[in-house]
Amino acid sequence: MMPRTYDSTIYGLSYSERMRSAIAAVWVIAWIIKAQSPAPEQVQINAPYVTTPPEVVSAMLKLAAVGKSDIVYDLGCGDGRIVITAAKEYGAHGVGIDINPERIREAHENSRLAGVENLVRFQAADLFNSDIREATVVALYLLPDINLRLRPKLLTELKPGTRIVSHDFHMGDWKAAKEQIVGSSHIYVWIVPAKSAN
Repeated sequence: MMPRTYDSTIYGLSYSERMRSAIAAVWVIAWIIKAQSPAPEQVQINAPYVTTPPEVVSAMLKLAAVGKSDIVYDLGCGDGRIVITAAKEYGAHGVGIDINPERIREAHENSRLAGVENLVRFQAADLFNSDIREATVVALYLLPDINLRLRPKLLTELKPGTRIVSHDFHMGDWKAAKEQIVGSSHIYVWIVPAKSAN
């Protein structure tokens, strides 16, 4: 009787080829699972991009008493006009944050054209996850619900005395320290209070 022999190939594949195929299949499955997994939670911001008129920009900076020693942060900076104006008119430093990279590219170009590149910087980022602790003035042109969601971050991270200036939208029951009407726009300014000892 002839001894029984075993073929090392099945369906034309050697053992090592079958192992490589199995490993590749595992990688594909893992990639599909990862792609279907929920992304880390990110605050959704549904604020449309609407520019602030130049006369309102100037009034916001004046009402917030911006000066040369200030660091002005604009959360949702768009084309960068608020921090650029603060740098050009008052010599203040500024930081613009916007989630849209196209707006950030535009802001960089506008700062170059205004000759204030050395005073301002811009970053494409989620404003809720951005470090704003060095700000002495924060400018906003968002929506009421976003202002309210942002309020705890502003009160926690900003130093006492920091001014928050908003174009058109309030902060709920937090009463503004100053208000001004410019044309059809309403400007609000709040002052970050001293931290509670408790």
